Amino acid sequence: MNEFITVRTLLIENEARLKLKLICSENGLNRKITNNDLHRPGLALSGFVELFTSDRIQILGNTEIKYLNSLNEKELKQSLNRYMEFEIPAIIVSNDNPIPEYLVQTATKRYISILQTPFSTTQLTHLLGEYLEDKFAPQMSRHGSLVDVYGIGILLTGRSGIGKSEIALDLVERGHRLVADDLVIVRRKAEEILIGSGTEIAQHTLEIRGVGIIDVRRIFGIRGVRMQKRVELEVNLVDWSQGKEYERVGLEEQETDMLGVKIPLVELPIHPGKNITVIAETIAMNHLLKTYGYHAPKEFNKRLKDYMRQKDFIPIHKDLDYLKKDME
Repeated sequence: MNEFITVRTLLIENEARLKLKLICSENGLNRKITNNDLHRPGLALSGFVELFTSDRIQILGNTEIKYLNSLNEKELKQSLNRYMEFEIPAIIVSNDNPIPEYLVQTATKRYISILQTPFSTTQLTHLLGEYLEDKFAPQMSRHGSLVDVYGIGILLTGRSGIGKSEIALDLVERGHRLVADDLVIVRRKAEEILIGSGTEIAQHTLEIRGVGIIDVRRIFGIRGVRMQKRVELEVNLVDWSQGKEYERVGLEEQETDMLGVKIPLVELPIHPGKNITVIAETIAMNHLLKTYGYHAPKEFNKRLKDYMRQKDFIPIHKDLDYLKKDME
C-alpha cells in the first residue's frame, strides 16, 4: 500500500481523464496525499472547523462556490483565512465554477494547489475516489503464476523450479490467459476482492528453464494475456511424498488468507506423468460449479448416506436394465 502520493502524481495521472487544469501554486504540487478519502468542506467554510478533516483533498462544488460568492468581501476573507490555516493537500473545483480571486491569492501564498475540472461533483467524487482507492489499496507480492482459466483467476504457487511457469505456458497454449508470472502483485479492492497483476517491467513474460525469457503476448497474441484478474483460488504445487496423506474426497476444504481475504486453497501433489494442466482446468470448472451452488463431494456424500439408509438396493440409474442389455 502506498503511504502517500503527491498532488503532482495525481495531476499527471488524471489530467486527461478528469480534464484537470492547474489554476495556481506549482509549489503545492509537491504536497503529499496520505489517504483515499475526499472531503467537501461545507461547515468549515462557515467557520466550524472542530471536525474539519483537513488532511483530505477538498472538493468545492456548486454549493461551496455559491456560498462563497454570497459573502461580502470582509466575510469572504474571514472565511477563507480560517479555512486556509490548515495543511490542505489540494483543492479541486468542480463544474468549471469560477474561483474567487481571494481564494487563489491565499492558496498561492500557502502553497496549496487549486485544480479545476468541468466534471460534476458527483462524477468527480466517483472517478477520483476510484483512483485513490486503487492507489491506497493494501497490496502484497506473491511468488507464483496467475492465470485466467475459464474466467477463474488461479494463482499457482510452490517452490522455485517446481514447474509453475511451465504449467502457465501450457494453459495459455490451451486457450487460457496469462496475467503474471514469477512476481504477482495482489491488491485488495473492497472487502472481499483480490486483484492480481504483474510488474510493469516483466509484463506478460515467462521464464522457462532451459529456454529463457519468452514473450507470451508476442507468441500467442492478445488472446493469451490480460492485464489483471481477480484472484479466486490458490493452487499450491507440492512434491509428492509417499507417506503423506492428501485430500481424497474434497469435503474438508482448505483456505488461505491474503490481505485479510480468505480464498480456497488446493494443495496439489505432483509427480512425473501427472497432467497438472488438465487438473488445473478441472479445478477451475469445479470452482465454477461451487459458485453456482453445486458441490460434488457434498452431493456424493449425500447420495452415499441415502443409499446406506435404504434396506433394499435401489439403482442410482433407473435405466440400469437397459444398460445391461447394451451390447456395444
